[in-house]
Amino acid sequence: MRLANVSDKTLVFLASSPVWKARLLQATQTLESAADAAGLPGRALLVKVSPAAWALPAPAPSGKPLSEAARASLRATAQSIADPDLRAQLLRLASKG
Repeated sequence: MRLANVSDKTLVFLASSPVWKARLLQATQTLESAADAAGLPGRALLVKVSPAAWALPAPAPSGKPLSEAARASLRATAQSIADPDLRAQLLRLASKG
């Protein structure tokens, strides 16, 4: 959910589902008080459900497997990294073929 607009003294929120719309409407008084405290001129609350606005993009295709040269470069880079978590991630990436 997010504040999408303040228009004609109306706070317009976008919600990802009807459940979130209901929760926002239950919190109308709290949201209006917060708007007043923030200096927003909102006096009414409008909540629109917009699932498309929250849809995650499809994951990118994994592409070609890494070449042996790329995997060797990742392993060499990992050995020069002091951070153990980053080193582990690079080694994990290098192990995928």
